Amino acid sequence: MQLIVYILVYPVLLLISILPFRLLYAFSDVLYFFIYKVFDYRTNTVKKNLRLVFPDKSKGEIKLIMDKFYHHLCDMIVESIKSLTISKAELKKRYQFTNLELIHGLEKKERSIILMCAHYGSWEWIFILQTYVKHTGYAVYKRLANKYFDRLVKRIRARHNTYLITTKQTLSILSESKKKGELTINGFVSDQSPKAHKAFHWNEFMGIKVPMYTGAEMLAKKLDMAVVFFSVKRIKRGYYETTFKTITEQPKEYKDYEITDIFFKLVEEQILEDPQYYLWTHKRWKHRNKVPAEFR
Repeated sequence: MQLIVYILVYPVLLLISILPFRLLYAFSDVLYFFIYKVFDYRTNTVKKNLRLVFPDKSKGEIKLIMDKFYHHLCDMIVESIKSLTISKAELKKRYQFTNLELIHGLEKKERSIILMCAHYGSWEWIFILQTYVKHTGYAVYKRLANKYFDRLVKRIRARHNTYLITTKQTLSILSESKKKGELTINGFVSDQSPKAHKAFHWNEFMGIKVPMYTGAEMLAKKLDMAVVFFSVKRIKRGYYETTFKTITEQPKEYKDYEITDIFFKLVEEQILEDPQYYLWTHKRWKHRNKVPAEFR
């Protein structure tokens, strides 16, 4: 059944991916109408999240953020599909970096990197970074249910020397790389919500106490990797600008969870500046009423 679905869907995705950007974004506009206006895709979740973190905003302000968010979400969907066929030159033109010298400086120091980001702006095209650096790129991801699409996603990333690994594989693969003396740059989308009963750390995110994913910090300390945050700014439709910020080059000098807290503060700054570019469809605050007594 998985193969049949893949055979039916893949040609459609390929056809969409070869569209010129003008037509691609016209398709995104149509997609916006159906996802947001017709099917109401997770609109209750988005509205609830926005009202929760922005209690002082009016209904009109919330609606405006929602409208802009769904336009951006649909752009992200078609841009992900475009990754199937987009050229290296085109991607470099559309996804630029303001301070690559920060990464190159860590290269000279022979430091591997934990690269932390949130579901904000555009994280789909970050893999073009590998064309500028010497580090081998790994990105931690959740394996897709359909094994054929899972292979496809891995193949797309591998085009630019980025390799997808699961959470369970991360420690063993990166430990082996360290033993070999291989420099790695390792991407973590770290604003995910861990299961409440498995969380080691709770703190406020956008003013609400939630469990926080701490895997990136713990790995940085265990393998002694520099920790770098990257923020993404949308310049105009289809064009993004990424800026790196070093959280620390010496993670072992920080108290447990301090790096994680710094990361979430940086994410908050992005959201407060342009809230429409955060992924509001996720139930990021779903555990807010399950805070253990020791964290209250």
